[in-house]
Amino acid sequence: MDGGVGDHADTDCQQDPENPLSSFFLCGRTTMSNSTPSTANGNDSRVYKGDRPPCGPSRVLHVRKVPLEVSEAELVSLGIPFGKVTNLLMLKGKNQAFLEMASEEAAITMVNYYTTATPHVRNQPVYIQYSNHRELKTDNLPNQGRAQAALQAVNAVHSGNMALSGSASASDGTLMPGQSPVLRIIVENLFYPVSLEVLHQIFSKFGTVLKIITFTKNNQFQALLQYADPMNAHHAKVTLDGQNIYNACCTLRVEFSKLTSLNVKYNNDKSRDFTRLDLPSGDSQPTMDPGMTAAFGAPGIISSPYAAAGFAPAMGFPQAGLSMQAMPGALGPLTLSGSAVGRMAIHGMAPPAVHAVLLVSNLNPDTISPNGLFILFGVYGDVHRVKILFNKKENALIQMADATQAQLAMSHLNGQRLHGKVIRVTISKHQTVQLPREGQEDQGLTKDFSGSPLHRFKKPGSKNFQNIFPPSATLHLSNIPPSVTDDVLKDLFAGTGYTVKAFKFFQKDRKMALIQLGSVEEAIQALIDLHNHDLGENHHLRVSFSKSTI
Repeated sequence: MDGGVGDHADTDCQQDPENPLSSFFLCGRTTMSNSTPSTANGNDSRVYKGDRPPCGPSRVLHVRKVPLEVSEAELVSLGIPFGKVTNLLMLKGKNQAFLEMASEEAAITMVNYYTTATPHVRNQPVYIQYSNHRELKTDNLPNQGRAQAALQAVNAVHSGNMALSGSASASDGTLMPGQSPVLRIIVENLFYPVSLEVLHQIFSKFGTVLKIITFTKNNQFQALLQYADPMNAHHAKVTLDGQNIYNACCTLRVEFSKLTSLNVKYNNDKSRDFTRLDLPSGDSQPTMDPGMTAAFGAPGIISSPYAAAGFAPAMGFPQAGLSMQAMPGALGPLTLSGSAVGRMAIHGMAPPAVHAVLLVSNLNPDTISPNGLFILFGVYGDVHRVKILFNKKENALIQMADATQAQLAMSHLNGQRLHGKVIRVTISKHQTVQLPREGQEDQGLTKDFSGSPLHRFKKPGSKNFQNIFPPSATLHLSNIPPSVTDDVLKDLFAGTGYTVKAFKFFQKDRKMALIQLGSVEEAIQALIDLHNHDLGENHHLRVSFSKSTI
């Protein structure tokens, strides 16, 4: 047994007849340092060169408690995130192995990381410490062909010398050659903010997460996440692709990245290198667009309570005490079951809670009304109260059902044009909107909509959660009765003063259609004017923004 910190292995120096190397590797630290046991070739310099004191840093690392069924490639993958692995020796009969890193610096980083985050291989914890020796010499040892092949293959993947495969896995579920340990994650239907901490909590169930970078691209929240092992990335992709973080929204799209390693410069709420706690925060670094930064606030929101009705999580991650699981089959407490709208959600992922009141400024005081603001902001959440300020009618307070809906509305509506003016939307310092006292003059500027039948998100599992998009010139129309033709709908919009550029019914469902207007500003105003318009036959038109164009 190679000496090191926390060494509890067998100190018996008797040679194992099944393994001629056992007398060398299984001695305790005193015997290891002071004796020269015989080996199969009679020359221990062929195996190790140069002794080191126990516990001192070395580029040779000793791995204990290695499960019997572990492959060479899996062990090499433990070291790959920290640098090139230059040699490997496995002692399967003794559940031990030795990894040689290309540099002592890489070995130190690896030991430092795994000291705080115990790696798991095949659902079993393994323990890594420094070896007493500087170099691992295995040139003349038997049965080293598989180890050398694994070294070449895994190092080649890490260096990007093998063509990256776009497919997830072979038919038997095994890892495809060239697969990256880096995943690209897109969160669709972003009804609630998703933070770096949320992603770490979810993806660490599948293995050791080394680095995460979050950003916004094409109006979508995205992330790059690097595992210690490509196998972890494979199993996370297979299990999580298409799942919902929260009930009926925040859908994960997971694919392999073309990158094989991430370069993280700052540790903050947008990027994190879990192997480098010494990195600066770089607060001024614009890693996310300002709108998303303002909307989604500070880190650590995953642990905040959430009490809005109708959003009970549908599946199960424990909130605290997450155990680090790695390798195939090591899903631990992760359980997946069916949820509303045919997708799944991840249990224990409670949406955050902060202030739910918005301050909207630079409104047009001649045309704005509480009902118009209710309809527009109701696209992104359930509006409970609206107050246009009596002495400053270009300003209004809007109370949403909860803070995340308020943040969503702010991120989509801030900077949009309404009635010819660019409106500004920010989070208010107020926690509620006060109704006027009895007898107080108000001029109808304050309204309570908490009991309105027009709330889009009151019903748990509503499909509206999946259809939240930024304002666009194309509107989605639904709840159209069979007797209403395209000409009727085009005339309705044109007759109200809007420019109709295109229209089409959905092929498979004529209860829905798309209509393209002259501008985004026109579409915003048309939504306010015509949402809930009575089309007859007990049908009221439903209008929302579309992600599609005609």
